Amino acid sequence: MAARIEDYALVGDGRSAALISRQGSVDWLCWPRFDAAALFTSLLGTEAHGFWKIFPEAENVETRWSYRPGSLVLETRHTTRQGEVLVTDFMPVDDGSHLVRLVEGVHGRVAMRMEMAVRFDYGSAVPWVSRSELGDLRAVSGPHKVVLRTDVHLKGSDAQTTVSEFTVHAGEKHRFVLSYGPSHEDDPPSIEPRKVLEATDQHWREWSSRCTGGTDWDRMLQRSLLTLKALIYEPTGGIVAAPTASLPEGLGGIRNWDYRFCWLRDSTLTLIALMDGGYIDEARNWLGWLLRAVAGNPEQAHILYGIGGERLLPEIELDWLPGYENSRPVRIGNAAASQFQLDVYGELFDALYQAHARGLPVSKDGMRVGLAILDHLEKAWREPDEGIWEVRGGRRHFTHSKVMAWVAFDRALRMHEMHDSGATEEQAARWRAVKDEIHAEVCEKGFDPALNSFVQSYGSKALDASLLLIAHTGFLPQHDPRVIGTVEAIGKGLMRDGFILRYETEGQTTDGLTGTEGAFLPCTFWYVDNLIGLGRRDEAGALIERLMGICTDLGLVSEEYDVHAKRLVGNFPQAFTHVALVNTLLSYTRGEGPADRQGGKANGAPPAVLRQREAAKRTARGELEDATS
Repeated sequence: MAARIEDYALVGDGRSAALISRQGSVDWLCWPRFDAAALFTSLLGTEAHGFWKIFPEAENVETRWSYRPGSLVLETRHTTRQGEVLVTDFMPVDDGSHLVRLVEGVHGRVAMRMEMAVRFDYGSAVPWVSRSELGDLRAVSGPHKVVLRTDVHLKGSDAQTTVSEFTVHAGEKHRFVLSYGPSHEDDPPSIEPRKVLEATDQHWREWSSRCTGGTDWDRMLQRSLLTLKALIYEPTGGIVAAPTASLPEGLGGIRNWDYRFCWLRDSTLTLIALMDGGYIDEARNWLGWLLRAVAGNPEQAHILYGIGGERLLPEIELDWLPGYENSRPVRIGNAAASQFQLDVYGELFDALYQAHARGLPVSKDGMRVGLAILDHLEKAWREPDEGIWEVRGGRRHFTHSKVMAWVAFDRALRMHEMHDSGATEEQAARWRAVKDEIHAEVCEKGFDPALNSFVQSYGSKALDASLLLIAHTGFLPQHDPRVIGTVEAIGKGLMRDGFILRYETEGQTTDGLTGTEGAFLPCTFWYVDNLIGLGRRDEAGALIERLMGICTDLGLVSEEYDVHAKRLVGNFPQAFTHVALVNTLLSYTRGEGPADRQGGKANGAPPAVLRQREAAKRTARGELEDATS
């Protein structure tokens, strides 16, 4: 059985990532990319579906773990009655596909056991295992191959696993290096693990040292930015929503989705988090990925793409896997890629605008893509859609979707006024007319005077946490009575034990699915942002502490939180949650409400935004043209 989600650590190399349990078991690893088929899949099944465990052979083992400061190198100390051992786990960056596990005796002696079962294709394919001429263990299945190099004795077992039993004395060191490569090529080259360890640690420490600080939660801020960095697919700049698939939103339920893709809905807040956190290059690369992904016919824009910009992401169910804590079905791929969501157009233009407002130049090709999208949106905004939450219960006129359509025209007009956008005055006049029409319609049809709140969709009585973003977008001022009423209504109607639900899954919202889900953590951060904007700092600070309290001891957090089971649920770690965490901590520290961080007016922008603009101009001038053309 897999561990609790809270009891997993993440290591990665900018191309893929592994989840390692507190008990020393690698239960999830996809090679050579985030979205490749897993070769260790016990996270969603049993040990029969692939795992790699290194742990003491003893009772009453005391385990402590932590990341090296400012690094993604994981150190785990196991203490037994006879001694203590240190296990160091990491994935080297820019050096092929390797997972390195180093075992070192600290004091006394500790009997250890290593077990490894490689199962390619999500646990369905048992490989052919053999020895190379050098004595390395080689496992091959179809196009896949992994090679295990170690200095301890290995043997096979009846359960088609590889086992090693060894004792570590104080000062002794042993190595395990698992390397991936195509089966038709020579074995992956060997590496010197301890030399690579120091290079990897230095890589992460140098990167994290540039992190913006000054908050009361700097450790969490840095760890969230490090986690976000680990979820960037370095070759393209795309950021996966999470490195996992089908971790349930409700334990034992069917709300299980593959999150190893890139969502456009995350664009603006991700870009703001990166730039305000001090990471201009990553923001520029993310924007470059974004513009390449949406390039083409605007009518064919998707809500999510593969890490390389892929559009075809068919959803299938893996019936041989029982799912995490029997949460079935296990889904790979994501059918939501084919949905129609108006909000993605607003996300795209808001990202372009935020980049420009913070000093990143936007290429002419990028603006041409934007102009084509606006031509399409002038008509498409009137259509119903599936909404930000990708409901599977039919299209509706979602209020948040209409607000984001307004954002697209608003940001296009702002950019047109700031510089030559390539648009004509006639186009700009049409945008103003459409913008005003959308605004009037939303205020008329999306607001319920009886509830004193905006509602999920036109004519409904349902609340929706996406409406907390109305002030973020600038659609209405933070202190507008309708915004205040919406914040109050959501705080009363959707809050559970201090956490905000996306919407009520049992009641007025029909999302096409059965079962319930946990509180969606980014929504709780959005609620805190509104409290900050309304000057309710004490309430905001208390909720921030509550949110920090459910992060793991390693500083990681998932998509949702089950307030009844008191457990993290959903895919893990979740980029969007860490993005929201970064933005909220910076907002609270600087005393900025959601709208204050838009960076829209040069003289009124927060000092951090002004600093980012100047830094961006110095380091990125002319570079985005290449990245986005």
